[in-house]
Amino acid sequence: MSFKQHSYDVRIINGFSNNSSLPLVVWCVSEDMGDIGGRALQERDDYGWTVKTGLFRSSSRFVCTTKWDGKRKKFEAFRASRDRYRCGARRQCLWQVKEDGFYFSNDGVHWIKDFPWV
Repeated sequence: MSFKQHSYDVRIINGFSNNSSLPLVVWCVSEDMGDIGGRALQERDDYGWTVKTGLFRSSSRFVCTTKWDGKRKKFEAFRASRDRYRCGARRQCLWQVKEDGFYFSNDGVHWIKDFPWV
């Protein structure tokens, strides 16, 4: 286990192709920080925060609830044990929510579908 402190950029992006009248609602909580708030994201908007991990910072898990057009999905936006390597050398943990599911990237260019809405 490493005690070195790291900062991660966690970002959720509204990637819908045409939903200007229906925002993507995102609300996130942390195990140790509690409710960190949320946003109603219009097309291409994003909501993000910095996670610090290490000896004196234990913010290791952030769970977000997303709502859009009658759909609702709860997911782990960040989990230190999972994302330590997955978020890459730049420590970017990017999520793009689309009509067919949730996509992950650590560079904002290459997106991989992680899971569907249902």
